Amino acid sequence: MAWVAFDRAIRSVEEFGLDGPVQRWRLHRERVHEQVCREGFDPKLNSFVQSYGAQQLDASLLMLPLVGFLPAEDPRIKGTVAAIERTLLKDGFVARYNTDKAVDGLPGNEGAFLACSFWLADNYILQGRYDDARALFERLLGLRNDVGLLAEEDDPIARRQVGNYPQAFSHVAVINTAHNLTRAYGPAQHRAKSKETPWNE
Repeated sequence: MAWVAFDRAIRSVEEFGLDGPVQRWRLHRERVHEQVCREGFDPKLNSFVQSYGAQQLDASLLMLPLVGFLPAEDPRIKGTVAAIERTLLKDGFVARYNTDKAVDGLPGNEGAFLACSFWLADNYILQGRYDDARALFERLLGLRNDVGLLAEEDDPIARRQVGNYPQAFSHVAVINTAHNLTRAYGPAQHRAKSKETPWNE
């Protein structure tokens, strides 16, 4: 997200004529990108990781192609998506991270985080895996209650929604993924596009 902050600031200057030290921001954006790719990717896991030097994954890594940090077809992104499928799926939905490692100091287990599951569907769309994306999207829609609302998480054991309810992140994700599935140039494609990054040309 540090990279995103610099990237969007640069684009605001270029696209909307706002003032800002663009050359300095470009330098910082490049340095952040280089450092994350060097320190945040584990070649043995063939995946980006939760933090520098860690062995654990985090579902927020699914945002990397969605914000344009790297393209969805990059081997490192494909490896990360595959690793998340192997390690963070709970009954077909995505957990935020492995709670057994206690990286946040919180006790206990938690359900699959619905927004992260929509991010996985968005990644499938960007990778051209439309059948997988639609299947996951429809399973997520099947979790809605009788008035069509979603909570923060799904508990696959109790088979009920848990956490904050209703959860805005879940509903924003529904809308984004629906647009991504029904439009040739949806929110994921738009955010992943950057004039300055050669992998999007």
